Amino acid sequence: MTRLIIGPFNRVEGDLEVRLEIADGVVATAEVSVPLYRGFEQILDGRPALDALALAPRICGICSVSQSIAAVAALRGALGIAPAPNGVLTANIAHAAENAADHLTHFYIFFMPDFARDAYAAAPWHQATAARFAATTGSASRDALPARARLLEIMGIIAGKWPHSLAFQPGGTTRAIDLGERIRLLSIVGGFRSFLETSVFGDRLEAVLALDTIAAFDRWRDGRAGDLGRFLAIADALQLDRLGKGPGTLMSFGAYHGEHGALFERGIFDQAGGAALATAEIAEDVSHAWMRDGATDPALSTTIPDADKPGAYSWAKAPRLGGRPVEVGALARQAVNGNALLRALVSQSGSNVRNRVIARLLETAHLALAMETWVRALRLNEPFCADVAPPDEGRGAGMVEAARGSLGHWIELRHGKIARYQIIAPTTWNFSPRDADGQPGPLEQALVGTAVGSAGAESVAVQHVVRSFDPCMVCTAH
Repeated sequence: MTRLIIGPFNRVEGDLEVRLEIADGVVATAEVSVPLYRGFEQILDGRPALDALALAPRICGICSVSQSIAAVAALRGALGIAPAPNGVLTANIAHAAENAADHLTHFYIFFMPDFARDAYAAAPWHQATAARFAATTGSASRDALPARARLLEIMGIIAGKWPHSLAFQPGGTTRAIDLGERIRLLSIVGGFRSFLETSVFGDRLEAVLALDTIAAFDRWRDGRAGDLGRFLAIADALQLDRLGKGPGTLMSFGAYHGEHGALFERGIFDQAGGAALATAEIAEDVSHAWMRDGATDPALSTTIPDADKPGAYSWAKAPRLGGRPVEVGALARQAVNGNALLRALVSQSGSNVRNRVIARLLETAHLALAMETWVRALRLNEPFCADVAPPDEGRGAGMVEAARGSLGHWIELRHGKIARYQIIAPTTWNFSPRDADGQPGPLEQALVGTAVGSAGAESVAVQHVVRSFDPCMVCTAH
């Protein structure tokens, strides 16, 4: 048995350490450690209630809008108010733009450059892949980065700046959109759609989203240009559908709520099919985290560091649903929402490296069409933000979906101040340590069985598995 320690991981917020026990060139066990603690939950304690809108988004510069939306939703729950419909629409547009930009960043900047590494130099597809996806020199970055930058101009129109905007409020959004800005938003969304149809899919988005069986998907991809097609060819060659299998239960909090319900529904999906999500079953286990014991309900728990705790190996807690580790992210979100193709792929091969990437790209297509619908639905002569009385007492939970998966904020107010604030980020779910029953977290499970051969800590396969979850470690450690 050989022990390897891998980390930090580059191209992401890299405060991640993975310890692997290797037997006969295959990962036998894995421990995922978050070696950084930041303490945002403690910083928020005792602050005026609305300070959450300024501080919580600073947890992360990648999913800042998601953190804002979660804080807003928690405050709305505590205050018991309804936002202006226009404010909900503009928040959805900004949130979708951030999440779609995250998906592009993951695919083009974080994930695909690994296939251009020298480890694959002998592969027949390597030369073309390196020309397209090599970090800094590949042609893909020259196409994708301008498209991503143009998409994020939505933030300037709706939120004034990105990241860490104060535009998102319990009553809606602070800035009204006029006719000229609606036209600019439609132009940006139209340009994003054109990039997806030209560079990513090689087809109209409606045709891509109409694929509902594996057979139809296989016929569609046959000989098709586009970066999804390039990825699928590599996935076949490397059998990525057999790599990085998750724990089997997928969860989503639901996303982009509006007057007519959510764009993506809340729930769970596993071998038994789809089911409702019982949020009361969410618990935080700290048996292997450098945290003091306390309440397991996130609405009642606290975050108190204990750096000398015996048996601990991570600053991340271990969230569980009904005692089970669950996987979150785009694959979970789309499977829960009933995407027939992704449900078929999960039923065929489970959650794995290939299916996680396919889900992100399909979701990006879905978001492009949704943003166009939301922009057209704005009623420009109506308010974008409702009046809100100063908060005093109450409790609320803000459960939203960041690009990486389910994000929850729980808040308790006393005398207008934050008496308790708790956060469970998507990477906390996916990168959690073991719990009191010894159950590994989703990534710890996904790494078991990965062949590293003689590459050891340089194994590209380990990189593929870790990156398929798109880690964001600062959110995990808050």
